[in-house]
Amino acid sequence: MRPDTLLPRLAALACATLLSAGGAWAETELSLYGGMQLAAPSGVSGSDPASGTFAFGAEWSGKSFEMPPYWGLRLTRWTGPRWGVAVEVNHAKVYANEGTLAAAGFSRLEFTDGLNLLTANAMHRFPAAGRLQPYVGAGLGLSVPHVEVTTAAGATFGYQVTGPAVVWIAGASLPLRNERLRVFAEYKGSRSWNKADLDSGGTLEADITTHALNLGLSLRF
Repeated sequence: MRPDTLLPRLAALACATLLSAGGAWAETELSLYGGMQLAAPSGVSGSDPASGTFAFGAEWSGKSFEMPPYWGLRLTRWTGPRWGVAVEVNHAKVYANEGTLAAAGFSRLEFTDGLNLLTANAMHRFPAAGRLQPYVGAGLGLSVPHVEVTTAAGATFGYQVTGPAVVWIAGASLPLRNERLRVFAEYKGSRSWNKADLDSGGTLEADITTHALNLGLSLRF
């Protein structure tokens, strides 16, 4: 199956499973968010027919508000007052800065039509503090980035399943008028272990950690 069709199919399957889970108490929550996402410096290594093996440190930019923007979608099934399970798609982004490209001899090094992370999360919400509902979560899944790499040997441009990913979340939500529609703010971190194939015949590996401040809306039904 092609990587660009794998992500939506996996998401649809996970959503169907999630919606069928839970007993009489179960409550579903659909959350959409945007925000500002950054990425920590990381090592990049691999091989390329034009330059042989390489290894260097990369400085990444997130450019959250440039097209395509940073965003995320999470579907949570609360199976009790405190615990729930969720499936989430997070469209993060990273761009190697100019200094990194110059030092590495690359023309392009990006995961920008998504460092897409598809995860299954365990969610926990704490007793409300007044109208404020704190929550935390953690998840495990796959990294399916759009790999954009250009070296002297050629260009790579396309979706790939590159490895595992983990996420962690802490935030709080506040109802708007009623309990069904809520606004939320959260911190979200991620770590993905990416090994991409280059069309030139080489490989590229990058373990990427992101940090984001998200603001979004949730609908409970």
